[in-house]
Amino acid sequence: MSEGTSVTAQPWDLVAEGYAAAAATVLGPFAERALEFVTLEPDSIVVDVAAGTGLLSLAAAAAGARVDAIDVSAPMIEQLTAAAERAGRTTITAQVGDGQDLPYPDGRFHAGFSLFGLMFFADRPQGFAELRRVLRPGATAVVSAWAPAVDSSLMRALFGALSAGDPNAALPQPNSRGLENPAVFAAEMRAAGFDAVTIRPHTVEVSFPNAAALWDTMTRSSAPLTTLRHEVGEAEWQRRTDAAVEHLTVTYRANTALSTTALFGIGTVPPGLNDDCPPPKPATGSRSTVRSA
Repeated sequence: MSEGTSVTAQPWDLVAEGYAAAAATVLGPFAERALEFVTLEPDSIVVDVAAGTGLLSLAAAAAGARVDAIDVSAPMIEQLTAAAERAGRTTITAQVGDGQDLPYPDGRFHAGFSLFGLMFFADRPQGFAELRRVLRPGATAVVSAWAPAVDSSLMRALFGALSAGDPNAALPQPNSRGLENPAVFAAEMRAAGFDAVTIRPHTVEVSFPNAAALWDTMTRSSAPLTTLRHEVGEAEWQRRTDAAVEHLTVTYRANTALSTTALFGIGTVPPGLNDDCPPPKPATGSRSTVRSA
């Protein structure tokens, strides 16, 4: 859960199934919080950039918005589409694509989100600029990124378990050049053209019934750890899992709350000389559509 994973699709392809099953435990409350920063009307059209398996998209659709969701990983979009169909959320349109080169016309959306996605982009300024470009004058953008891992008891527990099986596994140290630095976060949003930029922390507490559940939830929803599992092979991963769960059985008491903090960057698109945007044009490109109208 740090800014170390490439925007390339492979890590996210590998983690998609586990992410869909496990990520909501930690990420669901952050998706709900993100929506509190905007006011959605029945005719609102929003974009969810680097949407993953769609926690934000599903929540926005449940609030009445029409959602265009995009992610670089086809398996992530498949999971999102399946979840939308199960939930009957017919106002979501899901598409494979790059958040650094959005396939949408200028000024299409009333609000834009990227929940722990844009933070991984190879070219973050371009990601912010693209998000700014597709929003209407007066629209709000909400982008989230993780606060430093050292400040998270959840991350400290996870990396303590990782180090039990691999002494080289170290807790990521603060990165002053990443979005976990509020000054950098705000500066990059302003540079992209957003006004009234604020960075707001939000802390979520989660608990687990036992050590095995903590390990399973956190590793199944982590792209870096799923990639590591793929690289080391199942036998070595099982050895590390056994060591990690043994460590957590000693250090974690069942149902104890662990915290993790995100930073939300919120900014608005300045009013233009003419705020009456033309009707949005249809987006182009290959897509999986679950919107009936």
